[in-house]
Amino acid sequence: MKKYKLAIIPILIFSIIFIAIPPSCLFAETPEKKVIFMVMDGTNSDVVTLARWYKGSPLHLDSILTGGVRTYSAQSAITDSAAGGTAMATGFKTNADYIGMIPDGESSKPAVNLLEAARIKGYGTGIVSTSPVQHATPAAFSAHVKNRDEFSDIAEQQVYQGMDVVLGGGLAWLHSGEDKRRANDDGMLKTKESARKDKENLLEIIEEKDYQILETKADLDERSSGRLWGSFADEDMAYDFDRAALLPEQPSLGEMTSTAIERLDRSGNGFFLFVEGSKIDWAAHKNDPVGMISEVLAFDEAVGEAVEFAKRDGHTMVIAVTDHGNSGLTIGNGSTDKDYFDQPVKQIIEPLKKARLTVKGASSQLEKDRSNLKEVLASYGLEDHTEDEFCRVEKAGSVTEQESEMAAMLSKRASLGFTTHGHTGEDVFLYAYGPEKPVGLHENSDLATSISDFLGLDLAGLSDWYVDAREYYEARGYETKIDMSDSHNPKFVARNEQEELVFPENKNIMIRNGYEVELQAVNVYNGETFFVHVE
Repeated sequence: MKKYKLAIIPILIFSIIFIAIPPSCLFAETPEKKVIFMVMDGTNSDVVTLARWYKGSPLHLDSILTGGVRTYSAQSAITDSAAGGTAMATGFKTNADYIGMIPDGESSKPAVNLLEAARIKGYGTGIVSTSPVQHATPAAFSAHVKNRDEFSDIAEQQVYQGMDVVLGGGLAWLHSGEDKRRANDDGMLKTKESARKDKENLLEIIEEKDYQILETKADLDERSSGRLWGSFADEDMAYDFDRAALLPEQPSLGEMTSTAIERLDRSGNGFFLFVEGSKIDWAAHKNDPVGMISEVLAFDEAVGEAVEFAKRDGHTMVIAVTDHGNSGLTIGNGSTDKDYFDQPVKQIIEPLKKARLTVKGASSQLEKDRSNLKEVLASYGLEDHTEDEFCRVEKAGSVTEQESEMAAMLSKRASLGFTTHGHTGEDVFLYAYGPEKPVGLHENSDLATSISDFLGLDLAGLSDWYVDAREYYEARGYETKIDMSDSHNPKFVARNEQEELVFPENKNIMIRNGYEVELQAVNVYNGETFFVHVE
């Protein structure tokens, strides 16, 4: 009997302790995972080196270098941002200009992206960029179109994607306005329409969906709780050096990133956040070393915000990478062929430090009669210009030609070389931090798999998420048609004796017998075929 009493004492003690301690302490819930995926668009390795020398101290990126990434597309050794972004977002290499679409015979079909898969799983989602949010790379994580220039379609799909945070430029494509043809300021000589021919005012829809609309840094600082949609510029946001001097009402990339992280983390559900430092690429197309440095440093500050959060959190993966190289920038050029071994860093950096603005920022201050050209040249570090240099800029026929002349002059002073105004096809650096971070050399499409596995998403299993609407419904006895009565608002219609189903393009909506039903995916029309998700 005594032995029995002694045996029961530990059981009683354990029972008392078990009752006294909250269950959450004994069986802690699995922490919600987070991913911050960051792209510095169009950045080769020499640009990062140059930015580090310019800063005079290590970058945040330096401590999280883990490997490399191969960037080629399905059709080319040199990718564009659309194909590069789509590969990283969906896990599929694709063709130039395709946004969230992959080749399907002679046509194309949508592929589910990481942001959509995360949202379906219940994670918070968001995108941040310094370009219009409708630009190629952020679009690849939030839309599906056959041509990257379809900004109106991209904008509409983004509004109906159910994201929690959207911060960047691109206000012009959210409302019907004056019909304009806007030239991309990225050296690609493309144009895009800013007016919405479908006559939709997406700003009104954004408000109806309970987003707080932000237009300035002050708005960002004074944000309320809830979903955020920040449109801080009609098109792209200012280069960071120019922002501080000319447009201080715009937030920095670091500030937008910090806000997005804070807002997404508040839900406690984990999140997927995409961040792009968009305009390194744009400056590279211009061969503007000052603009490239400006944007690498701004991106690096955003990386610092992300990594600092990840260190505190302990359950966050941060990946930073570029989608491709651009410009072929070299530290050293033809003038250093014979004395490359005698090029002090100071000799390279000092000419660049004289510039207060990027070449775009400087040229934006030029009067129509060019009466202040000397001041403009000085703001770009060319105060010591020769008479010949002054005349070359003065006689340049267009703003693009003026900027090209100025950028070439400054690059020559800094002994920098460029091989192209376009993209380049080299492997690029991979930076990563946190649990299960990718290490080594990867295909760009592998990054989607790494993130999908970490977050527990079934990205591969969602390959049949979208179906060909005509094939699907006709196989089930429906009559179908694509209603083009309003050519700017096409609809897929399926009808049988019991019901009529209408799927409007770019919306996550189905109208069944006149009643609206919200879907988990936007309806996609590639100009030939409607793709829908059937629930």
